[in-house]
Amino acid sequence: QVQLVESGGGLVQPGGSLRLSCAAVGSIFGINAMGWYRQAPGKERELVAVITSGSSTNYTDSVKGRFTISRDNAKNTVFLQMTSLKPEDTAVYYCNVEVLTYELGLVRIYDYWGQGTQVTVSS
Repeated sequence: QVQLVESGGGLVQPGGSLRLSCAAVGSIFGINAMGWYRQAPGKERELVAVITSGSSTNYTDSVKGRFTISRDNAKNTVFLQMTSLKPEDTAVYYCNVEVLTYELGLVRIYDYWGQGTQVTVSS
């Protein structure tokens, strides 16, 4: 069984910074892509940033140049450094991790979600 443990959300003023963390814990054989999504009230969940196992990254246009996704493979952890935050960044942020497990001689792939962490940008 695998769990994702998120931390780092909170209240910040416009122009401020926050760093989100998400650690995958449990029976992990390997990890493929790791990403961050967000969902604002009344809106659909959207992809914010993703990082592959080879550390290639991709960002939604609205956060390019302001957010940076990174990962620590030794700790099965993904980070999202957010700078120059804007009120429109306010949302619940969820991490998403593609986990490989080894079961009965087979490698299986599972998609896990974190519990979500609130980010509020307001003066």
